[in-house]
Parts: sequence; structure tokens; C-alpha cells
Amino acid sequence: MRAGRCLLAGVALAAAGAAVAQGGYPSRPITLVVGFAPGGGTDIGARIVAKQLSANLGQQVVVENRPGAGGNIAAEMVAHAVPDGHTIMLAGPGPLTVAPYLVAKLPYDPRRDFAPISKGVTFPNVLVVHPSLPATTVAEYVALAQAKPDTIGYGTSGIGGAGHLAGELFKQVAKAPIVHVPYKGGGPAMTDLLAGQVPSSFASAPTAIPQVKAGKIRALATTGPTRSALLPDVPTVAESYPGYDATNWYAFVAPAKTPKEIVDRLNRELAKVLATPEVRDQLLANGMEPEPSTPEELAKHIESQLALWGRVVKEARIEAQ
Repeated sequence: MRAGRCLLAGVALAAAGAAVAQGGYPSRPITLVVGFAPGGGTDIGARIVAKQLSANLGQQVVVENRPGAGGNIAAEMVAHAVPDGHTIMLAGPGPLTVAPYLVAKLPYDPRRDFAPISKGVTFPNVLVVHPSLPATTVAEYVALAQAKPDTIGYGTSGIGGAGHLAGELFKQVAKAPIVHVPYKGGGPAMTDLLAGQVPSSFASAPTAIPQVKAGKIRALATTGPTRSALLPDVPTVAESYPGYDATNWYAFVAPAKTPKEIVDRLNRELAKVLATPEVRDQLLANGMEPEPSTPEELAKHIESQLALWGRVVKEARIEAQ
């Protein structure tokens, strides 16, 4: 009798899961976790997408900020959440492709513990300098660094962040002995750059572009493979050093074992959201290019980024602090 009851319970649970996957999803509000404080690039992108995604799904999508450890705290939370599609995350390269090389005992595995849903947005970092630095091109910046090794600092949002990695990759390909100056965020780094306390920075596009357009700092190059639509006259680093690519990106993931039907539903809805003119315009205004993908394409992208940043972290001997 007990075995029979267990069998019936198992059948009922499976039937309930199938019902959710086939048409009952979402049955309650969805939590979209962000690993940084409000006001940052990830948070801005998440809130732009969440509004339209709520309308499309018929359930509210609530952005929940879980800042700390460069996004790793949020990633751990989502990795261990119930895999029913009601908890997802918008994450960048830090927790998904860099943390495994910086944290000795990472409490999650980016490959094993997440179900890729879709890429969200991409955007470059921007190599910017204070007007007092006598460099108007990448070549001049490199020449200054080589003439006075280890004297030109570049500010970033912190150790292991996208700006830091972009800078370390630049050091490797350009043979430019510049010095990393980490801050507790992109805002403080930009404040010191504007004040001339640090001569250069690898800053995120949303942080750098307004200051460049205001004429307060000078943009030497962007770090993506193609020129930025918002800075079309600024060359890429790759134009001087072919193959260089330090594109920043945010992607949507769910806990592993989230049913494929739910992942596919979210993928379709996110593709619709990112193609909506209002959403696209808002993202572009903040320096972010919508770039949806299939789950499989995102998985391949994460693998390629793990290989790239693993090499950069090892060669630069970056250590978490």
C-alpha cells in the first residue's frame, strides 16, 4: 500500500510538472536576480527588460538586487533556487566565466548549475584618458606606457571585473606596461579620472559615453570587435591589434534542471522583448546593444569566454582580494 501511495504521488508530481511546462507557466511573479546594487549597468538593463517581459508573460517580473562578491552571491542563490522558471538571473562575465579562476572554493559551477536561456545585451568597454594625458590615439598611449613603464595607471570597477580584464588583455597584446588601479565601482573610478587622479580607465560604455560626449574625457578606443554605434568615430583596439575582443555582455540563465519547455518559453519571450522598439531604444540609449541568442549559442559563448578569461587571469596572475 505504501509503495502504491508513493507511486501515485510520483505520478501526480510528474503530471503537475508537465502541466506547468505545457501551459501553467508562469503561475506567480518571476524573480529576476541581479548581482549588483541598483543603478549599475546590470540593474539598468534588467529593469528595462523586466517591464516589457512582465507584460508579455502576464506575470510581474521583479528585479531583486543581491550585490556582493562581484555577482557571485547572486549566482550562488540562483544556482540553488527551485528550478521551476520563477527565479532567473541576469549575469555578466564575472560570475559566469571569471569567478572559477579567482575563487578557490566557488559554491557553484557555471557549467553544471545553470541552464542558459539567452544572451541579453553586449557593449564595449572604452579606453578613456584624462585630457592632461598627451595621447590622442592607442599608438600614442602605448608609446607613453613603454617610455615610462609602470607609471600610467588605469582605473576600473575592481579586481576581476570586465574593465580589469580588458586592461590586462590590452597589456598582453599591446606590450603596454600600464598599472591597474582598482576601485569599489565604476562610479568612483570615473570620479577620479575626471579629477585627474588617475590618467586613464577601461570604463563601461554606460559610464564613459556621457563624459566623452560632454568633452570631459577623451576616448581612444572601444574594446569590442566592431565600432560602437554611440561612438562611431572612435576606433576599436582591434583595429590596432587584430583579434583583441573584450566585449562586455549580460545573459539570462536559470537554475539547472529547469524544464526545457520553460527555458524555451523564456527564450522566445526574451527575443520578443529585446526586439521591441521601445526596449531597444532604451538599451541603446544606455550604451547596450540587444543581442538575443538561443540557449545553445549562449552555452557556446560561455565556454569560449571561460577559455579566454582563464588564460588572461593565469597570464596576468590576477588574484581575488
